[in-house]
Amino acid sequence: MASHKVVTTWKGGMRMESDNPSGHNLFIEADPEFGGQGQGLRPKALMLSSLAGCSGLDVASLIKKMKLEVDDFSIDVEGELTDEHPKYYHTVHVEYHFYGKDLNESKLQKAVDLSVERYCGVMEMFRKFAQMNIKTFFHNS
Repeated sequence: MASHKVVTTWKGGMRMESDNPSGHNLFIEADPEFGGQGQGLRPKALMLSSLAGCSGLDVASLIKKMKLEVDDFSIDVEGELTDEHPKYYHTVHVEYHFYGKDLNESKLQKAVDLSVERYCGVMEMFRKFAQMNIKTFFHNS
């Protein structure tokens, strides 16, 4: 069974440094209202970035395999937090935006669907605790 391990170390104040199996590190920090100094990523928002990154890599791989012409694409993710502690995302909105000339919308939608429904493990984890709302937008130039 595969596993991942990260080591996260306190760097003083409200700042942590976390390693990654890739060999790159990142800093995690509290909001300024809770003592952060604006030098790190927020933990919950980092989860949203992980979701977008996981699905984005799936879609990028599928774009290559399907030999699709896409100038650019982005993924906007917004999470709605519960009101009570511990606060967690109860609803997450994911928007895929594709840009280019003569986009093959049906194949791009298939790439998104494959990521959302089959390949993205982070998406599957989110489904365990949040309602997922997925939309795709095509911006033909």
